[in-house]
Amino acid sequence: MRILIIEDEPELARHIRAALIRHGHPSEVEANGAVALQLALKDQPDLILLDINLPAMDGFEVLTRLRQAKCPAMVLMLTARGEVYDRIKGLKAGADDYLAKPFAIEELIARVEALGRRGGAPLSGTNLQIADLHMNVPQRHVTRSGQAIALSPREFDLLQVLMQEPGRIFARTELRDRVWQGEQDYDVRIIDMFITRLRKKIDAGFDPALIHTLRNVGYTLRLPA
Repeated sequence: MRILIIEDEPELARHIRAALIRHGHPSEVEANGAVALQLALKDQPDLILLDINLPAMDGFEVLTRLRQAKCPAMVLMLTARGEVYDRIKGLKAGADDYLAKPFAIEELIARVEALGRRGGAPLSGTNLQIADLHMNVPQRHVTRSGQAIALSPREFDLLQVLMQEPGRIFARTELRDRVWQGEQDYDVRIIDMFITRLRKKIDAGFDPALIHTLRNVGYTLRLPA
């Protein structure tokens, strides 16, 4: 599913986004309620994770306006408030589910995927394909031309990021941040090393090459022009 995270706590938003991407759900973050509302109406995500306490416009108002505009996205509300009144208010305003902070990331993922099944939304990223390169995200299994390719966990995560947005050029710093998620202050040159390893496994012996370098810019995965 394509997910919009509307959350103004930067660290929490980063952890949620990283977990969702690891589970095959492309996700974006917006902290400002008013800006997030316009983004949701424009991009029409499958699911919105919506905090209540937001700058410019609180979550209840965002939700109310989304439903007034007949936005079909499912909404899972996130809040530090655990009172029954707030849960009822959110559900009456059109939320599909409610999760009180603090919560376990595993529970959040389970709620997200349950909503996806309930809403019939495609689990974007569950199976990714570019040309003859296939990735099964839940099973962490990759093949090219039917041949299984053994990848380390980091190689898999890096390839997944590239496959989720084919043709997009990723700077080394973004790849580092999305794959290593701030675990350590890694030198961006580690990305060059992992790209080299991926090329040996993904492109060597296959045609055409899918991983491309844009000098002084970054990397992309796509079919050649």
